[in-house]
Amino acid sequence: MPESTLMNLYGRFPRLPVYIALARLDKPIGIYLLLWPTLQALWLAADGWPGWHLLLVFATGTVLARAAGCVMNDMADREFDRAVERTHARPLTSGQLDMMDAWIMLAVLLFPALILVLSTNLLTVALAALAVLTAAAYPYMKRLTYLPQAFLGMAFSFGIPMAFTAVSGQIDRLAWLLMIANAIWIVAYDTEYAMVDRDDDLKLGLKSSAILFGELDRLMIGVLQGLFLFIMLVVAFHIEASWLFHIGLVSYVAFFAYQQYLIRDRDRDACFRAFLNNHWAGLVMLVSVMADLWWRST
Repeated sequence: MPESTLMNLYGRFPRLPVYIALARLDKPIGIYLLLWPTLQALWLAADGWPGWHLLLVFATGTVLARAAGCVMNDMADREFDRAVERTHARPLTSGQLDMMDAWIMLAVLLFPALILVLSTNLLTVALAALAVLTAAAYPYMKRLTYLPQAFLGMAFSFGIPMAFTAVSGQIDRLAWLLMIANAIWIVAYDTEYAMVDRDDDLKLGLKSSAILFGELDRLMIGVLQGLFLFIMLVVAFHIEASWLFHIGLVSYVAFFAYQQYLIRDRDRDACFRAFLNNHWAGLVMLVSVMADLWWRST
């Protein structure tokens, strides 16, 4: 969107930037990390081009779902966020918006998402409802368990079985393999993210995989990354993938090696860069999946 158009919008709606910040639409990394695996699943479920309808449903739905998840997260964590360096200026924490504003924003995001998913089928709608409940519960897991990242892995992976049910009306073995692999990948990269907040979380009495793993954090991230690669290799054999799919897997190895290099000293900024790097890994794999399906269909 041109800068002049944005300035005009901000002039007419002066609080618009604050609502955008609440939904983290100004920080699209979460959208990417949700979207790339979902589109991989959609292409694999359809064995190629899924059609404009399903592409619109899942691309737009992913943006709306991630934004709604951010709002729910900030509503649950508004008291804790004040004491965390990275989050103390968020709209609810800083008082720029109140809880009523957040509820209204949540409704604005979830209503069009509901309309989109209603255009698919009943099983996909049921999975979408379960996904919303899981996303709503996720922020509270850091009070209860040292593995809230595993719960996030489930919440962020619902788009995969939904893609399969929207295409075929069922969840087959391939869908489960992709969902398990994606959940493991999420635990790995969200542990990198949790390493950024580890000191603050310890002061607040919150839990995370970074705290659980302690000095073994780098090793455990490496183990999770290796397990993810193994399951994706099983996926490659399952679908009889071509060399193009394997290029994506090799790229993951390179990205993961780079992330291990970044987190070697556990520097906060470097750990955050390692987390961000996963977006590129997911994008390269998506391109590899699309290229592989095209290659095998010609």
